[in-house]
Amino acid sequence: MAHEVVLLDFWPSMFGMRVRVALAEKGIKYEYKEEDLRNKSPLLLKMNPIHKKIPVLIHNGKPVCESLVIVQYIDEVWKDKNPFLPSDPYHKARSRFWADFIEQKICGGHVAQVGGGGNHGLLLHKVGGCGSRGLLLHWVYDTARKIWATKGEEQEVAKKEFIETFKILEGELGEKPFFGGETFGFVDIALITFYSWFYTYETFGNFSIEAECPKIIAWAKRCMQKESVANSLPDQKKIYEFTVWMKKYFGMD
Repeated sequence: MAHEVVLLDFWPSMFGMRVRVALAEKGIKYEYKEEDLRNKSPLLLKMNPIHKKIPVLIHNGKPVCESLVIVQYIDEVWKDKNPFLPSDPYHKARSRFWADFIEQKICGGHVAQVGGGGNHGLLLHKVGGCGSRGLLLHWVYDTARKIWATKGEEQEVAKKEFIETFKILEGELGEKPFFGGETFGFVDIALITFYSWFYTYETFGNFSIEAECPKIIAWAKRCMQKESVANSLPDQKKIYEFTVWMKKYFGMD
């Protein structure tokens, strides 16, 4: 069976990065289409009419939406190489639990969802007819976002929550090389893409993730040794430069 695969994405999106890593792990060839989320393409609106957001995987003309759903879909369709989830039902359920934990505790609305909705949606509300630079930004789950978007007490609270969450994840990781054990898998894919944003969090938040959570950084460096990960995540400094631009664009300085 021939596979025609297209990915609608936006380069700084940690959600899109998950799909890129998954496709690379399986060795799947695909067409990448970068979306301008201030001017969404007719294809994106057609393929994801409910949330109108990226990433969207189009497989033989049929869309699959939401990053973790897409990763599981890829794992089920291309079964013959590098399984992401364990075969044991209990361990599979446990992997899904921790991926959902990451989704709930860390995932903010980040730039990938400009104008979108859903769990990670960045909702834009016009303020006083000021145009795009007068947009008020609001995220649903925003612990990570607050580290670079706020200051003072609000930022300190966000940093504390962020570190506490990663310490919990360190406990789950334990002494294992990857969250699933000896092999890179579903939970690793769900989390590693945030590594590309770590420099941004540390720079704006004036703290060291490695000093607080050394096991997480050691794990991330192991993941980055994989070609599928290293080639799918943007450079951390490029993400930082983009965030600086975005803060200025939206008047968040």
